[in-house]
Amino acid sequence: MRPSATIYKSGKSGQSGQTLISLPLASRIFYTFIRGTGTGLTAFAIISFLFAFGPIIQQEVGYYFNKDANSEENGNYETLVDTSRAEETLEVQKEAESYNVNSYFSVVIPKIGASANITANVDATNKDEYLSALKQGVAHAKGTYFPEQGKRILLFSHSTDSPLNIARYNAVFYLLRKLEPKDLIIVFFADKKYVYEVETKTITDPSDTSWLIDRGDSETLVLLTCDPPGTTWNRLVVEAKPLK
Repeated sequence: MRPSATIYKSGKSGQSGQTLISLPLASRIFYTFIRGTGTGLTAFAIISFLFAFGPIIQQEVGYYFNKDANSEENGNYETLVDTSRAEETLEVQKEAESYNVNSYFSVVIPKIGASANITANVDATNKDEYLSALKQGVAHAKGTYFPEQGKRILLFSHSTDSPLNIARYNAVFYLLRKLEPKDLIIVFFADKKYVYEVETKTITDPSDTSWLIDRGDSETLVLLTCDPPGTTWNRLVVEAKPLK
């Protein structure tokens, strides 16, 4: 590129002309050097920018063009999780049904063939309330906890004051005395299955409530009934821990 100019003659003659103006050699060399240096610096700046921010730009651009696909994959994963949970819930419901109990809240003791639905939050000090609940199955003591809460869970099925009423009120835990350490107890709660392993079996005085006190030593399932069956002489207490 060479400098050029257009020369106009003054006046109204309308004549004009164009001539090339040639710079000295040294000026041309200097001009070329400056132009090359500017181009090089510009290129260097662009390359440096791409080198520094290229990975970030690549990630942003990649995310922009793939966000729909990512959302679809995430949705598919959530669908799989929901499907898995639904299948698991269905299996639990079917298993509970095979024991003739519901999966909302129930207990099954395979060794003694005992199974019953559980009435939650029954006042163990209110005779009318707990006797009404025990006609339906097993009672969960009000003020105690539920599976996965890490505290003591108390389930009871009282004997009656007469051996003639054993079949009416105490059929569920009638054979509870047969349980030994390592025997299993199944609790269905909120469409989930929990398995506990018997640790201790104790016969104690009716006035003894030490077994009800939470010791803070992890979750414990407590089964309580009167002993011998059909009497109110003693209490039979079975304690079990979640099976690991």
